[in-house]
Amino acid sequence: MKLGTKLTLFNTISKLVIVVLFVLLLPTLIRDINRNYTDNWLRRQKDKVLKIVKGPGIKNYIQNGESYGSYNALLKEEYVSIDVDSLNENIDTIINENRLVEGDTIQYRILSHNFKVNKTNYLLEIGKSVDTINETTAPLQSIAFEILLGMVLLTILADQIYSTYVLRPLGMIIKTKLIGHKFPHHTPYKKVRTTTSDFEYLDISIHKMIQTIENTFQKEREFISNASHELMTPISILQSKIENMFERDDIVDETKVRLLEMQKILNRLKSITKTLLLISQIENDQFLKEDDILLSELIQEVYDEISIRFQEKNINCQIEIPGDWKLIHVNKFLLFNLFFNLINNAIKYNKEGGSIKIQGSSVNKIFVVEIIDSGIGINPDQLPHIFNRFKKFSQSLQQDSFGLGLPIVKSIAGFHRIKIEVSSEPEVGSTFKLIFPGDLISL
Repeated sequence: MKLGTKLTLFNTISKLVIVVLFVLLLPTLIRDINRNYTDNWLRRQKDKVLKIVKGPGIKNYIQNGESYGSYNALLKEEYVSIDVDSLNENIDTIINENRLVEGDTIQYRILSHNFKVNKTNYLLEIGKSVDTINETTAPLQSIAFEILLGMVLLTILADQIYSTYVLRPLGMIIKTKLIGHKFPHHTPYKKVRTTTSDFEYLDISIHKMIQTIENTFQKEREFISNASHELMTPISILQSKIENMFERDDIVDETKVRLLEMQKILNRLKSITKTLLLISQIENDQFLKEDDILLSELIQEVYDEISIRFQEKNINCQIEIPGDWKLIHVNKFLLFNLFFNLINNAIKYNKEGGSIKIQGSSVNKIFVVEIIDSGIGINPDQLPHIFNRFKKFSQSLQQDSFGLGLPIVKSIAGFHRIKIEVSSEPEVGSTFKLIFPGDLISL
């Protein structure tokens, strides 16, 4: 999962948690808000009543010891009462209590306050119906939830836009410096524009690391190329001297046998040197891609050159390549070597009287060539290493192999942008699948 997706997911989940907690706490919050608002309203009403009472005098409201009461006659939502306080206590409270109004028991939020006028204590009560208070709870909860939800959606969108903006330089670093980098070919440094110092440091560090690796690879390629060139001359001289010694009459048979062994070793060394030189030339892009050839003709040429090997092991070869597949802008010499090495390995590690099938197929302009053999197969733990140079396994130790055939195949395939997939099962056989890009073959 990408970093930007993780950040968006985290922001979304965290805000959803906040919404859930808010929804759970919302009834309590609204209830407390309503209660505080009602209590403040009751206190303001108390001040108004006391001011009104003290103006014309208490006798205008309480006459002959009778209490005074006023309430909403129709809905009974509010009431005010003044009565003589016989308890003579200091009271100033706000509580919920039931009151009987015209035969109806109604719960009110009641403010009780006593005051003294002309040495007489009076009790003032101002009440507001609890049902009236609760009527505003549901609308307030709905409005608060809608506002919260809208704010959460806006913050999620803002977080997504900002995360995308902040992480864009990181995506550019990954795309241009890692994924889009044609390794190990050197490319000039191009700074990724960013205001984040961490990304700037990462960009420079990755470039320096790749530059170091590229320089190391370049030195290795130069060494292999130079060493291969330098070794060819003494090897050729030694071969000429050995051949000249064979022409002398005073050479005894025992010496000739040793000379033959020396010549065989020199031939092996010369073959290894040529192979290393070929790999170095491929990696240094010293070959041109100017050839156009039918794939079926190329494979037929390989078959004709190696046909005696099929006869020696009595191997049946079946070729099913469409005749209209034409390779364009390729290097024929290199592709010949690629198929030669793969088919030669299929013969070398095949069983006596076995079979090899070379078939082509295409799906959605993707062309695939498979080389399937019935040989001894490759162990699963060895598959990831078969393209490593000089890597020899138990199967190849029994053959005259240098461990460079498949590395050549890998280099040539990379040079032509051909993807290689290998599947194998011990004692059943192996399949080498070559996947050609659509622009490499025309119909």
